[in-house]
Amino acid sequence: MSVRKLLLMLCCMLAPLGAAVQAQTLPALRVGLAEDPDVLDPTLARSFVGRVVFSALCDKLFDVDEKLNIVPQLAEKYEWSADSKALTLKLRPGVHFHDGEKFDAAAVKYNIERHKTMPGSNRRGELAPVTSVDVVDPMTVRLNLSAPFSPLLAALSDRAGMMVSPKAAQAAGDKFGAKPVCSGPFKFVERVAQDRIVLERFDGYWNKAAINLGRITYLPIPDATVRLANLKSGQLDFIERVAPSDIEKLQQDKRFKVTRITEIGYQGITINVGKSDKAQATPLGKDARVREAFELSLDRQGLAQVVMDNEATVGNQWVAPNNAYYAKNMPVPKRDVEKARALLKAAGVPNPSFTLLTGTTSDAQRLALVVQAMAKDAGFDIKIQAAEFATSLNMADKGDFEAYVLAWSGRPDPDGNLYSFDACKQPLNYAGYCDAETDKLLNASRTTRDPAERRKLFEQIAARVLKERPIVYLYHRNWLWAYTNKLGGVRQIPDGLLRVGGLKLAAN
Repeated sequence: MSVRKLLLMLCCMLAPLGAAVQAQTLPALRVGLAEDPDVLDPTLARSFVGRVVFSALCDKLFDVDEKLNIVPQLAEKYEWSADSKALTLKLRPGVHFHDGEKFDAAAVKYNIERHKTMPGSNRRGELAPVTSVDVVDPMTVRLNLSAPFSPLLAALSDRAGMMVSPKAAQAAGDKFGAKPVCSGPFKFVERVAQDRIVLERFDGYWNKAAINLGRITYLPIPDATVRLANLKSGQLDFIERVAPSDIEKLQQDKRFKVTRITEIGYQGITINVGKSDKAQATPLGKDARVREAFELSLDRQGLAQVVMDNEATVGNQWVAPNNAYYAKNMPVPKRDVEKARALLKAAGVPNPSFTLLTGTTSDAQRLALVVQAMAKDAGFDIKIQAAEFATSLNMADKGDFEAYVLAWSGRPDPDGNLYSFDACKQPLNYAGYCDAETDKLLNASRTTRDPAERRKLFEQIAARVLKERPIVYLYHRNWLWAYTNKLGGVRQIPDGLLRVGGLKLAAN
């Protein structure tokens, strides 16, 4: 063997070792999550904490900035056709997946088609108008639509725009989420359910100069008090969803920093009105008058005060009252216990009973207890059933619930908070709500790009959906983060996700 070939072999052998050594010498970040994520497959995933992990693991075609503007990520440029029925993307060159495979137009085509056709996909509703994908050239791809689709760019800035390695996904099939292979700044190392998710710096990342961490470990800790204790003891560097009652003291502790971001999502209670036979098991699911009485029994401002220490904006829709697309024709109703009792009497059920499913996180537990106490004043007998978050999602998917405390982290376009939850047979329509006229209005709101016309359509949608109450919207939380003062570069983006690019962690 020639000396040149020997040197080449040695270089190839030492390159991965050098990358591993570099990852080990860089600081390691430990992040406390409020829940354990569900499956780490962008096509199938549906949890907020999963999106937190994905922000380090899987790059998207687009991202959003602090003002929710759409900004480039894997797609450098885009152009709409004259009739708004085709979107052409110019892709970023020099991008590789964690398995070394090249990212190109064929990979985008594969991913979009996977999102649309994979059994159990939670992205198909977000990409429903996309009829086909054309590979124009190796770095140019065109998405063809059945009609103009206003929310498409916003959808591509989230999981519908995440790109996984076609080679790895085809090989793993429905087991891909157990060992995901994407193109983000960090690659998957291991996952122990209910314990940890470990990611390591990907040395082949296209923007690796912005990555100053060698490893990230995500630890699910549902109890906010325990999460905070771990931060204070130095076992964690960053925690999300701090208990609002802890914020004041944290702000006085110079060892830590606190960040407050108003979410673009909502906190609500989803009611089974048609998802399964359980919709007919209680008056709450069968009778809209009982659901109206339930809403009238609740004091939203009181909920925000007691549950969130006023770290929330009360609301009754999928967007907050200060949002440009808030339907002003359906304002936030005030608590009216007497009217609630009258509605229950008219419905023939003065003391209805139902079970309220909730996750095991501290905020969800508090909300369930306060709702239980408030609704009791109107005659409701509510039993609380707690389940680990991923388990509760599976129960909701099967319709194995009567009412469910469920928050949605939100999307930049209102459609992302609405369509998948209220359009017939959509993957996130846990309530089982289905109305042909509402579907027509929802589809119309997606095809027009005129903001004034969309506002009118959202008002009509609100008038129908809020009357039936498949979801009783309560408030819009502040994302509350706390982290060591040694961590710099934290960006405040309203989707509540921690961007790892630019983060710097000083040595102890």
